[in-house]
Amino acid sequence: MIELEGVPELIDPVMVAAFEGWNDAGDAASTAVGHLDREWKGEVFAALDAEDYYDFQVNRPTVWLDGGARKIVWPTTRLSVVRVGGEKPRDLVLVRGIEPSMRWRSFCNEILGFAHELGVEMVVILGALLGDTPHTRPVPVSGVTSDADLARTMDLEETRYEGPTGIVGILQEACTHAGVPAVSLWAAVPHYVSQPPNPKATLALLNRLEDLIGLRIPLGELAEDARAWQLGVDQLAAEDSEVAEYVQSLEEARDTAELPEASGEAIAREFERYLRRRDGGPGQAPGGHATETGSGTGEGPGSYLRDTSGPGSGPGRGRPPRAPRPGPPGPEPSAGPGPGPESGPDKGPEPGAGPDGKPGPDSGPADDEDSSDD
Repeated sequence: MIELEGVPELIDPVMVAAFEGWNDAGDAASTAVGHLDREWKGEVFAALDAEDYYDFQVNRPTVWLDGGARKIVWPTTRLSVVRVGGEKPRDLVLVRGIEPSMRWRSFCNEILGFAHELGVEMVVILGALLGDTPHTRPVPVSGVTSDADLARTMDLEETRYEGPTGIVGILQEACTHAGVPAVSLWAAVPHYVSQPPNPKATLALLNRLEDLIGLRIPLGELAEDARAWQLGVDQLAAEDSEVAEYVQSLEEARDTAELPEASGEAIAREFERYLRRRDGGPGQAPGGHATETGSGTGEGPGSYLRDTSGPGSGPGRGRPPRAPRPGPPGPEPSAGPGPGPESGPDKGPEPGAGPDGKPGPDSGPADDEDSSDD
């Protein structure tokens, strides 16, 4: 049973999740959620039991000194809540952790258990993959979903990906089985400069998230960090003629592919986005923060939670009652043989190639783009 007595009733909550590892090229996605947590002063209210999901020989605990006392930090996934103020305040449930080593169904059940108890309206999962994209152009960000209605109403792409997947793809499908609207946002990181951090990709993800959920996100020094990162890569590329020539070929291919998209309608959409960010948009002022306490477990393995209850709430919390446990889910997506792109240090391989032979995330290709240079 999940206990959340210390967490206040939430306002139009959206869950935003990111996981270090296979789906986090350049640490772009996990850094984005960490940025939200810092800017809005989130406080952890729950953490999953590390013993259940992590192989400590793969993700080792760390030891640190606290006033002379040695303490151990275990790899895990933590949840926090932040309240975004403004004329129309709302809450974000932030999920940040490491891709689990085992028991992925149970892991997703725990995350969905918190989502049901907190009355989460939508789950947004951030990811980053390595791709054939030049560092000199805006970072492409794809918005994909398994929900056809959500794809139409939110101008997203309905995923058609087949192949190897990570926890981002598994959690999105678990949300679909449970009746929770879910979206994945994927940033494409240049494969020739995959080492973290990549503030330009982090900035692009936050810009797209800002548009998706209608909140103004304080960016702090991210824009300046992104410019410094690009200048640094420019200098490195200029020192190697082969790299410089390769970057130029990527630029030409990218510009050629984008030429048909440079329509009046597309330019108008970008200008509207610029004005919305400049004027502040909804929910621009950061407000309070989460309260602490609370942890628990989800349902047993082998099934995803499904919210089959009607509207209603628990006493005094304004949340839907806990959904009953459904029957077993359908078969899991099979892993295709496609080769995955290279990865940075201490990273596993990124998601496998899509049907067109280009690297693609487990939730769809990263052809749609969102400018991080607005």
